[in-house]
Amino acid sequence: MLAHLSVNNFAIVKSLQLELSKGMTTITGETGAGKSIAIDALGLCLGGRADANMVRQGEEKTEVSAAFLLENNLHATRWLEDNDLLDGSDCILRRTITKDGRSRAFINGSPVPLSQLKAVGQLLINIHGQHAHHQLMKSDHQLAMLDQYAGHHNLLKSTRNAYQKWRHADNALKQLKENSQQNLAQKQLLEYQIKELNELAIAEDEFGELELEHKRLANSGELAATCQQTIELLYEGDEVNVLQLLQSASHSLEKLVEMDESLRELPNMLAEAVIQVEEANTELRGYLDNIDVDPARMAFVEERFSKVMSMARKHHVLPEELYQHHQDLLAQVAALDCSDERLDELAQEVTQLFATFETAAEKLHKSRVRYAKELNKLITASMHELSMQHAQFCIDVDSSATRPSPLGMDLVTFLVSTNPGQPLQPIAKVASGGELSRISLAIQVITAQKVDTPSLIFDEVDVGISGPTAAVVGKMLRTLGESTQVLCVTHLPQVAGCGHQQMFVSKHSEKGHTETQMHLLERDQRVAELARLLGGSEITASTLANAKELLIAA
Repeated sequence: MLAHLSVNNFAIVKSLQLELSKGMTTITGETGAGKSIAIDALGLCLGGRADANMVRQGEEKTEVSAAFLLENNLHATRWLEDNDLLDGSDCILRRTITKDGRSRAFINGSPVPLSQLKAVGQLLINIHGQHAHHQLMKSDHQLAMLDQYAGHHNLLKSTRNAYQKWRHADNALKQLKENSQQNLAQKQLLEYQIKELNELAIAEDEFGELELEHKRLANSGELAATCQQTIELLYEGDEVNVLQLLQSASHSLEKLVEMDESLRELPNMLAEAVIQVEEANTELRGYLDNIDVDPARMAFVEERFSKVMSMARKHHVLPEELYQHHQDLLAQVAALDCSDERLDELAQEVTQLFATFETAAEKLHKSRVRYAKELNKLITASMHELSMQHAQFCIDVDSSATRPSPLGMDLVTFLVSTNPGQPLQPIAKVASGGELSRISLAIQVITAQKVDTPSLIFDEVDVGISGPTAAVVGKMLRTLGESTQVLCVTHLPQVAGCGHQQMFVSKHSEKGHTETQMHLLERDQRVAELARLLGGSEITASTLANAKELLIAA
């Protein structure tokens, strides 16, 4: 329920604080006073379009906030919990607009994107505008109204999920079919490339080994000469070598040790060096003995190395990546070989998924037909109450005239006959302006009884209605207000008098500034306002008596 509305610097409103109650609240005022301005401001809190022109002249920003009580509103409470925005038993929506057009939105004090403001707003309040009959002529809106009344959310969810799975698989199948011709040419190219790589038959780490061997063979002469020279320096030199020098130095140090014990470790260190020199000599000798200077091996390695480099360039990869590239091409061909089999599998899957969708859509269709029959009776009766005694209303649910969609297979059309003997035809083709207003109101009042949101706003939906019909409209809305909160902007005294409470909108001009105000009327004030609506500028005893009767009748 909408408990409080705060409006600051919005259009011609400087400051407006409204405390709202349960039941039916009517809003009246003089023409041009801005009766719908509070509704427009509330629309901002519900995610409506923001415009810099909404900021009151001379002010920096507009700020509008709406406080809702969450009692018994499980859908809104669950949404707030799921989005980590729940804060007690209230939900406060706030919107600011600066004079340069920048807008910010808040839920319970937390900044949020506009999409979240719209999402929770739909769960808190439902606005029926004076131009709702224009929407009423659209088939998709008619379908939405029927589904909203039926409340078959689980059927809608099942149908939507089944549709999405079928559509995803069907798109994949179409893509696979489109690629099938390309696959043949691609496979031939891959097979040619693989044939070359098969002939080369490079092993996984072969290039690295080839590179090392090629480098070693190419430098075998220098390696051998340097090894021999180093061996002579270390061990085999006739005149002098490192080993002899170390041994001589060690012998000299041993003599010094006899004179100074503090030098005891030095001979040991040189002895270790002697061992290291001997081991290095052994390693070098073994390496020298194994140096391969075979010209045939050198020729083979050079040729193999060249082939690998050439093939890598041809395939636009690094030589060390050639083996993996070969494996990737083999995998691609294997995948293409499976494409025909995958086509058959996917075609069967698409058929099965569409059958699942059809089953879900058929269940949804039956539910729509059931609730359409229920609505036909209720709306027809409501139209009769609204002085359309011979009118007939019918919802046609056709499952054969439309394509599959996330909403099923149905095309919904609202049909009406307003005169005896007249065939049922789509609303847009039959109803006049006044009739359309009454039909729209009848539909809105009936369907609103099943709306999940606890608050409803009717913004001058009674345009084009007068006389006894207006009294019926007022009683309809009051009855609706017994079970949910109803706010009704109206110009009809018969409707205004039916409210549990009534607010008056006035406009004042002072020092070049215009301001709109709204306040709750006491009973005597209500009588005076109803009399004004009944009699215009001249209020007589008769109009006052009539106004009192309207309140008593309510």
